[in-house]
Amino acid sequence: MLTEFTPSERRLVSRLQTPAQVQAYLNRLPYNYEKDGETLRGFRGVVRHGNAHCLEACLFAAVVLEQHGYPPLVISFESIDKLDHVIYAYKERGRWGSIARSRDPGLHGRLPVFGSARALAASYVDPYVDFTGRVLGFGLANLADEMGTYDWRFSTRNVWKVEQMLIDFPHAKLGMSDARYRRLHARYEAFRAANRDRKPVSYYEGRERWMPLPNDRTWERSGGR
Repeated sequence: MLTEFTPSERRLVSRLQTPAQVQAYLNRLPYNYEKDGETLRGFRGVVRHGNAHCLEACLFAAVVLEQHGYPPLVISFESIDKLDHVIYAYKERGRWGSIARSRDPGLHGRLPVFGSARALAASYVDPYVDFTGRVLGFGLANLADEMGTYDWRFSTRNVWKVEQMLIDFPHAKLGMSDARYRRLHARYEAFRAANRDRKPVSYYEGRERWMPLPNDRTWERSGGR
């Protein structure tokens, strides 16, 4: 497949050999807020436009790391507010980690320290709670298996079929008790009100298992991040 890359793309893929390197590359890109319309770009679109939203970041990571022996796995989250999230999932030495971009700090990548895909997905449940979000379920999909001959890797067009596949893909239940949700929701609202609408970082448990975050001044800063 390496022959399908342009020379500059091959150099980029050769440089980004590990999940940590791919996460660092994506962290340096501006988040794609889709101000000029909805997009769903693949690897080539992310490189050309120099930005990415969550699913675009997943497709970029999947294409790059597939060249280094990682299968193109993604985890899709269903939320009560229909604002779903997608992360790239990988295994190293039998442990699960992830690569991700998001509007929210707690929904970025994770280090490969989780014993199962479900445990990895569960690490996103608490940070998913904001004004409207609450995880209902997750699904682990292999893009190579699910997308068949569809060109999600190199197409220069929007690859909407990937999004539709993830919407239709079976999701296992995942969540929290109503009491815990109410506590987290109240804490989130109180933090945003008391901190000039900045987004929280420091109060989440398990931050030592997160990948380094992008530099975003709208987020609360703590612990050297």
